[in-house]
Amino acid sequence: MSINKEAVLKALSTVEDPDLKKDLVTLGMIQDLHIDGKQIKFKVVLTTPACPLKEVIKNNCIEALESAFGEDIALDIFMTSNVTTARDNAPLLPKVKNIIAIASGKGGVGKSTTSSNLAVALANTGTKVGLIDADISGPSIPTMFNVEAEQPGVKQIDGKNVIIPIEQYGVKLMSIGFLTPADSAVVWRGPMASSALKQFIGDVEWGELDYLLIDLPPGTSDIHLTMVQTIPVTGAVIVTTPQKVALADATKGLSMFKQPQINVPVLGVVENMAYFTPEELPDNKYYLFGKEGGQKLAEKFGVPFLGEIPIVQTIRESGDIGYPAVMREGVSQEAFSLVAENVARQVAIRNAAQAKTEVVQVKI
Repeated sequence: MSINKEAVLKALSTVEDPDLKKDLVTLGMIQDLHIDGKQIKFKVVLTTPACPLKEVIKNNCIEALESAFGEDIALDIFMTSNVTTARDNAPLLPKVKNIIAIASGKGGVGKSTTSSNLAVALANTGTKVGLIDADISGPSIPTMFNVEAEQPGVKQIDGKNVIIPIEQYGVKLMSIGFLTPADSAVVWRGPMASSALKQFIGDVEWGELDYLLIDLPPGTSDIHLTMVQTIPVTGAVIVTTPQKVALADATKGLSMFKQPQINVPVLGVVENMAYFTPEELPDNKYYLFGKEGGQKLAEKFGVPFLGEIPIVQTIRESGDIGYPAVMREGVSQEAFSLVAENVARQVAIRNAAQAKTEVVQVKI
């Protein structure tokens, strides 16, 4: 068979993206195709650099082309990525592709630990990531990133004073903890806390980001409503632990996003403290708080299960010293990295399959 552009694209049209369920040519993922005799060179543009199926897709391309033109062809396939978005022409955060809310029904389930490690894990894949600490009364992100003593700068852009976020471990950060003394309580009514979140969204120079994570306070409160009424949220991640009391509250948090008047896509459920694993016995699992509660919650609501995070001593130690556990080799790094990959996949699937994100118009 003659090797030309049309024939090559026809062969590659048999290769499907496993997540998006469409072929690479239809999705526009084949770019910069060059043919010189039996040498075929092109790019495959994935929807995220965190894609765990990168090698599968590449091997499927090789098989399709060798099947069409023989095994003596020379292939030069460059795997790259461009994070997708369902946001465009947004007045707030116009350069932010995806906004992800990290929520839980109750406190103490490790939501901020999950948010911190998820942000760093995504940044480690090469994406641009920001993290807003929206827990005004209990900010913990400065501690978890070892930037408690830092203060954000201010500069003028187009005649407006904007806050410059702190950057650590490749993640841009904003928290009320940067603006108040560490040993002082923030005693604010709901409207004041909501106003602070609006400032973190509209008065901070976030620049270009692939993912902006918002670490929400526990429950379903003013902060949550302010967020969905201020910016179009790409999707929500629900963090829970396996025990019944945590699952009951996580159910309420998940239900809030699925309410028709809010209708924020739920990207999935993360089960934190899923089991205890001693560092010296990484293959041993002790289910202290029950088993598979988060997975059953995801199944009940028909949303993806994003993964399990074990109880490991280094996770607690890493949070205390401000060096996220995902940056240290071991079972915790593997667990958080897998969750990050799954979140990135679900964002890409959501952007391909669901309508453009809109700001929620709701009065409650």
